[in-house]
Amino acid sequence: MIHSEATFESAIEESLLSNGGYVKGYSDDYNPSLGLFPSYVTNFLRITQPKEWEKSVKFHGANVEQKVVERLVKELDAKGALNVLRYGFKDLGAKYKMAFFKPETGLNPENEQLYHQNHLSVTRQLYYQIEGMNSLDLVIALNGIPVSTLELKNEFTGQSVENAKKQYAYDRKPTEPIFQFKKRALVHFAVDTTEVAMTTKLEGKNTFYLPFNLGRGTGAGNPDNPNGYKTAYLWEQVLVKDSLMDLISKFLHLKVEEFELNGVTKRKETLIFPRYHQLDVVRKLTSDARTNGAGKNYLIQHSAGSGKSNSIAWLSYRLSSLHNNKDQRIFDSVIVVTDRKVLDSQLQNTIYQFEHKDGVVQKIDKNSQQLADAITAGTNIIITTLQKFPVILDKIGALPSRNYAVIIDEAHSSQGGEATKKMKEVLTTSSLEEAEEIENIETEDTEDQIRKSMEARGKQANLSFFAFTATPKPKTVEVFGTLNSEGLPMPFHVYSMRQAIEEGFILDVLKNYTTYKTYFGLSEKIKKDREVNKKQASRAIARFLTLHPTNLAQKTEVIIEHFREVVSKKIGGQAKAMVVTASRLHAVRYKLEFDSYIKEKGYKDIKTLVAFSGKVICDGYADGATEVDLNKGIKERELPKKFASPEYQVLLVADKYQTGFDQPLLHTMYVDKKLSGVKCVQTLSRLNRTTKGKEDTFVLDFANEAEDILNSFQPYYEVTTINQTSDPNKLYDLLNRIEDSRVLRLEEIDSFAKVFFKSKDKLTTQDQSKLYSFVDPAVDRFKALPSETEFDDVIPELTQESLKKTFVEFIRSYSFLTQIMPFSDEDLEKYYTYCRFLIKKLPRKKQEDRFQLGDDVSLEYYRIQKVGTQNIALDPQGEFQMENKGESGLGKVDEEYGQLSEIIKSLNTRFGTEFTDADRLFFDQIEAELKDDNALAEQAKSNSIENFKYGFNDKFLEKLIGRMEQNQDIFSKIMDDQNFGNLVKDYFMQRVYRELTAKK
Repeated sequence: MIHSEATFESAIEESLLSNGGYVKGYSDDYNPSLGLFPSYVTNFLRITQPKEWEKSVKFHGANVEQKVVERLVKELDAKGALNVLRYGFKDLGAKYKMAFFKPETGLNPENEQLYHQNHLSVTRQLYYQIEGMNSLDLVIALNGIPVSTLELKNEFTGQSVENAKKQYAYDRKPTEPIFQFKKRALVHFAVDTTEVAMTTKLEGKNTFYLPFNLGRGTGAGNPDNPNGYKTAYLWEQVLVKDSLMDLISKFLHLKVEEFELNGVTKRKETLIFPRYHQLDVVRKLTSDARTNGAGKNYLIQHSAGSGKSNSIAWLSYRLSSLHNNKDQRIFDSVIVVTDRKVLDSQLQNTIYQFEHKDGVVQKIDKNSQQLADAITAGTNIIITTLQKFPVILDKIGALPSRNYAVIIDEAHSSQGGEATKKMKEVLTTSSLEEAEEIENIETEDTEDQIRKSMEARGKQANLSFFAFTATPKPKTVEVFGTLNSEGLPMPFHVYSMRQAIEEGFILDVLKNYTTYKTYFGLSEKIKKDREVNKKQASRAIARFLTLHPTNLAQKTEVIIEHFREVVSKKIGGQAKAMVVTASRLHAVRYKLEFDSYIKEKGYKDIKTLVAFSGKVICDGYADGATEVDLNKGIKERELPKKFASPEYQVLLVADKYQTGFDQPLLHTMYVDKKLSGVKCVQTLSRLNRTTKGKEDTFVLDFANEAEDILNSFQPYYEVTTINQTSDPNKLYDLLNRIEDSRVLRLEEIDSFAKVFFKSKDKLTTQDQSKLYSFVDPAVDRFKALPSETEFDDVIPELTQESLKKTFVEFIRSYSFLTQIMPFSDEDLEKYYTYCRFLIKKLPRKKQEDRFQLGDDVSLEYYRIQKVGTQNIALDPQGEFQMENKGESGLGKVDEEYGQLSEIIKSLNTRFGTEFTDADRLFFDQIEAELKDDNALAEQAKSNSIENFKYGFNDKFLEKLIGRMEQNQDIFSKIMDDQNFGNLVKDYFMQRVYRELTAKK
């Protein structure tokens, strides 16, 4: 059975036993109810800490092993496995360590000896259930405490890493002791011979996986391994003893977010395990610094979505305790230079978990003297701002006997050139052309200033720089780069934009990039084409053909109508847009034009904000208009939060919020400014953040050519393509080819659409199986087609490969053209939806497998978005009737309970909120989790609703905090408005109670 999964399992076990520092573990030694290996625990404690063990023997006598293990279990349940492994536990005066980590120096041989006495075991086919016979393929335990589980799949048996992920999600109960979040196993790996995925928290179907792959070239996946499995790095490098112990002691950390409600503090916890590129860059940087000492520069080119904050935190800690082979400390202090406030608290919290003491990190928040004092005092880790960079160089230059590591976070993240532009407080030009010319003069940003400060002082032997950036300028590569074999400067480490896109962490902003010329040409073809035109194109598109591209007022009409007709339906009705203008005067004029047009049309569904620095003199503002004036009093620091709310949809900017601005709901960008180089990449990349239901982005560019944009992106994204689909009638040509294949049947497509586009309130648990029943016959007909691999010479025109390419081309073309105008062709929409899900079931080549983030949740947003686009009305049933009910104001719910869409309308009416049917998903998920909660089910069956509410209130808040990131607006409203929060909570309490008691 050389092709079996068991052979794969054996290969990993043999590697860990022979080369990984492991011993063999046995399932019979595992106690499922305790969630650990009791005998491994007690043997480790007895051997490594005999004096403490004697103390326990005196207290417990013959029951010592049972009592000590019971005490350990209580500590694990209370503090978590990571805390206990790092800091041990106490038992009636005995202080036990549960792990000994490798010392930083060789000055204490005893610590080195204790490190080697750790008991690291690997157990195959571990039966983990308290009741049942399910087993885990591999379990890794440290001194008897499970720290990792692995589910393995071998593609030779027809299964892949996706099957392993589903096994964790659907066959492994998170309530089993070994799976309980943070209490036992810290990370769970889904592994096949090609790819690895991991998670730190099992949550059933909501389990969130991250890829844990090396990368293949500049993309996702893993490179070929001439010596064996592509995924062998996992057990040959990552899970070997030294590496695993290092991960537990210096990487893993618990991210804690706290919230206060009615005086009670609640928390949300996330266990962070590094992604492979994070682990790799930190280890390679520290290894190089250990070998070469101070005085070297490093450039780390990591794309957005790479988790730079965590990488910087881990690197800071490692460098602060780094010693060379002579046991000498390499850096006296580590200085982190950043303008991101979030990094400060994150750095402090992360490093406190490693050191368990305060004062390791000092934040410089007063003045330059405070910074100078911290440097002089040799504080371990100092965090300061980009503006104080010259002070750092001056002070370090005066202390040549000390060595320093300076970590620079995203050197260009400050508003590009804004410091220079603030010297021109008032722009007095009245001409848009003149304003554009003045403001487009190249100005230095902080990246330039840092580089020039370094060049002016020359290379300093006591100073190492570690610069993190997604888009380094050529001159920055020269200063910070590492010379390759040809003598050319290169980044020390790269996590490419391409890999981040392919792994699902950011979106490809060029996929639906459209120039004015292309947009105009497509619109013209759509207007002239009889078949497409009879489906009634948007009036805004038809109007667009008569407009002159340089007229601000006319562009305003195009942008607003395109946003309302197309963009506003995206991301479940939550999508936002940014207009990038050529100057501050342009931004002011656009703002006035937008507001005038919106008022003239009487639109109530679109509101704008503007962002620019300083004052601008223009008509009606003799003393100069400011951002705050035009935004009706909204202060500059409040603007990002306001734009994030449902109240505002469009942000007009002038060289502001084009770098370092993170708004995942930003879907579309209208560019009316010349862009090139790094500035181009930084600006368009504002669109690339992912969020639930965000499937794509769109750029309409009035000012640039596609080739120039492509050239700007090329250094950071090696396989960039810009969608230049030019013929809308091509859709029907592709559809004809699909129909001619006879693989699809119209009756199956119609039946699929009837189920898929049903109102969610009418969906049943059987409907998913119906969708499969309408798709599966097409899959069988597809498989019956010949494959190109069956032929040596003449390949027939219709094959599996050619038809799949046609499906893909049709899906992409339709998706692109619906960004230009809202089609009303129901047949196209049906075919598009059917093909999107059919293609997921067709046989795949390995390279087609891509990691997708949040597919299950995205599907619901997709439903809402498509229903909205096609004006397929939801069919709500029942009513939500509000009656006076004492203090809470909870309305009486009729026998149908009321549909959530009606409830949302009632909440909006009563509280003046603007929640939509798209927000219904958030409530749906909260309700589903509450109904699935076993503890609540038991309370409901044995208590009146009056008593039930006490347990329900805590559970409701727990579920709410767990999903806060999916909908900050609803979360904030519930937390901030007590009346609103009580009404929502009481409504769900009644709904859940009725459902749970009906199951008695």
